[in-house]
Amino acid sequence: MAGKIKIDTERCKGCGLCVLVCPKGSIIISKKSNKKGYFPAQITDTDGFDELTTNCTGCCFCALICPDAAIEVFREDNVVVIEAGKKNRKSSPLQKQDSKT
Repeated sequence: MAGKIKIDTERCKGCGLCVLVCPKGSIIISKKSNKKGYFPAQITDTDGFDELTTNCTGCCFCALICPDAAIEVFREDNVVVIEAGKKNRKSSPLQKQDSKT
């Protein structure tokens, strides 16, 4: 387990782009609608909204492709990063980036 994601289901409009790009299939479209009437993305290993996933690689593809900026990705501190020509070092967690441009 290298990462976790959190989906803001009230912000999500259920476009499904995150479902398509997730390499682990950790995201599905919910069968429950949010307050706006959309069927938002949801983590596959939970029954409710706004839960953190345990089957995430931390790749950030879902957050990068989300047009509503409704997904946050977190990485664990104890993941070892191996780079060519460098000694092993621990990675730092990703910080939420403001998607407003």
